[in-house]
Amino acid sequence: MEVGGLSRNGEGRMKRKDVIEKKKAVEEALKAASSVKDPLTSFSPFRRYDTPGLSVHLKSGRGDKLSSPIKQFIKNLLKVVNMEGPYRSEWPTEEKMKCREMVAPEARYIFVHSFPDSGTNEMTKSLANGKTSNTITGDRATIVGFVQYRFTIEEDLPVLYVYELQLEPRLQGKGLGRFLMQLIELIACKNCMGAVVLTVQKANSLAMNFYIALYTIASISPSKVNPLIGVDSSYEILCKAFSDEAKAKFEVTSDALSSLLAEEEMTKNGEEENGRKKQRRKESQKKKNEV
Repeated sequence: MEVGGLSRNGEGRMKRKDVIEKKKAVEEALKAASSVKDPLTSFSPFRRYDTPGLSVHLKSGRGDKLSSPIKQFIKNLLKVVNMEGPYRSEWPTEEKMKCREMVAPEARYIFVHSFPDSGTNEMTKSLANGKTSNTITGDRATIVGFVQYRFTIEEDLPVLYVYELQLEPRLQGKGLGRFLMQLIELIACKNCMGAVVLTVQKANSLAMNFYIALYTIASISPSKVNPLIGVDSSYEILCKAFSDEAKAKFEVTSDALSSLLAEEEMTKNGEEENGRKKQRRKESQKKKNEV
């Protein structure tokens, strides 16, 4: 008995040690990733994107180093161009949260700058006039979009979480969004992140169509956690997993989904049956009282 007890205690200590070591490894991965000053250094070919009618270059940034004009650009692009519509009446609350997220020390950015010779249109002119943002011309180029992301933990794994991908309308539909997400995936892999994760509002049909072609709905998304209730949720969580452990935690196989749906259906049927039994007991008791 003592030997068995000691063995179990030993196994418990080993499991705790494994958990502690894994947690430490995750924290070290996040710390190392966050300490990289310029992630684009490792991906020089991604500093520039050229396609007919569009020529842009990319620069990195961080939330606690944003200038006032850049903060205003981010706020106005989010509100006026891309996000106020999908959020509707919830936008004032969401806007406050996004403003806090925008300047957080852990927030990381990839800014998209247009070249002076790439031409202008009414949107660029309105930006220059402050309708959506101020023109940022630190090196005679104008910021026209950005990606905001963080290195964080989901399901006990290190992940790169994309908070925002926002582009001026004139830049959309030119392959730039896919280019930026490819860069994000490379940054995630370079820094040993298990997956790229992001949240999309269902009401934002353009964004949903864009992301669903690149990513899968994650197992932690409301529609997967509880399909019967989550289908009414306003958002989905999407992901692309890289490591086997991340795939096991974030990706839902068809068999797993079928099992989950069957389990939910059994639970629902069980609750309905309990309700019917309760009602029958009440009726039976009522008849006894009448007698």
